Amino acid sequence: MLRNRTFRPLLASASLVLLSGPAFALDGADLVSKLNASYAASGFTVGYANADVAGSTITLKGVNVKSSDGKTAQIGDVTLDGVKEDGEGGYTIDTVAFPDINQTENDTTIVANDLQLTGVAIPAGEPDNTLDSLLMYESASAGSVTLSEKGKQVFSLSGIEANVTPMDNDAGIEFDATVSDINADLSQVEDPKAKDTIQKLGIQSLKGEVTVKGSWELASGKVTLDEYAFDFANLGRLNLSLGLSGYTPDFIKGMQDAMKASQDNPNKEEANAALGMSMMGLVQQLTFNNASISFEDASLTKKLLEIAGAEQGVSGDQMAQSLKGLVPLMMAQLNMPELQNQVSQALTTYLDDPKNLTITAEPEKPVPFPMIMGAAMGAPNTIPQVLGVTVTANE
Repeated sequence: MLRNRTFRPLLASASLVLLSGPAFALDGADLVSKLNASYAASGFTVGYANADVAGSTITLKGVNVKSSDGKTAQIGDVTLDGVKEDGEGGYTIDTVAFPDINQTENDTTIVANDLQLTGVAIPAGEPDNTLDSLLMYESASAGSVTLSEKGKQVFSLSGIEANVTPMDNDAGIEFDATVSDINADLSQVEDPKAKDTIQKLGIQSLKGEVTVKGSWELASGKVTLDEYAFDFANLGRLNLSLGLSGYTPDFIKGMQDAMKASQDNPNKEEANAALGMSMMGLVQQLTFNNASISFEDASLTKKLLEIAGAEQGVSGDQMAQSLKGLVPLMMAQLNMPELQNQVSQALTTYLDDPKNLTITAEPEKPVPFPMIMGAAMGAPNTIPQVLGVTVTANE
């Protein structure tokens, strides 16, 4: 089975790629200083042994990233092409290329290729409330990634690509990402219960992709996650979406400051209590706009019903009929009659002909988080009305 420590080198480099990690400049010391100033709130510090300069190309030797908890990830040599000063004390870099990964530990081998960033911009000063002051990149990508156990490949993907595009007047950013051609060999699963379920499903491998799409407006802190989808062949497509406001640069800084103060406090009990209070205060700045979760079936539902029915000594169709009666009875205990009726109707429609099932929360007006918390504590049965929850099937 996989071990967490095996992933450390991969996660270290992936963090740099996906979070617009280290980029450097002609004056290595100045660039790293500005990089760390703009990246400091994240709790990471970039270091390197030395820098080789050849025109506008910089090769940083022995790059490492140290986290606020004292752990250090060794990255290796990082090459920067097209390094320029931006005229305002910051730097731009055409391409940042990270070393390939090929590491084996305890019979587990990870190989990852072509990790890079393009269009990197390092600001001159610490972040404020403008896009120009943030550490940015235009695209981040990785080539093929494979994972092998005892010489047998158990997981692979053909590539990862993420793009960030500024909005008009630098009001915010739009972003998207794709993890392509995921292939997981389920025949190597060792857990007996999981292995038994996989065999009953008749699925020996998972094949699919993950896609993400959204936007972030700085002034209002409006975050819109339009798509966070997991699409797997012969199973189905699960998509999540979310919209909230108040997630401004000031909110992010407040959250990071609270976490840093907690980490710096040697009294962990006191630190956790203070962090909880700080987070409670920060959450009050957020507003809920909408959310949804949807599933488009591609034969998974029927298979699960057959498996669940077999365990009860009935057919899949009989299991579906049992669920139609059981779920409304369970929901009746929640004292949410309107939602209960919606769920009952949607479930009946879906189980008769599994196509798609969607749960949506979309209030008429955005709802402040304190109002949601108050309803949850004082009258939890009103939550569906507060959030505008609806449940539909096959629409």
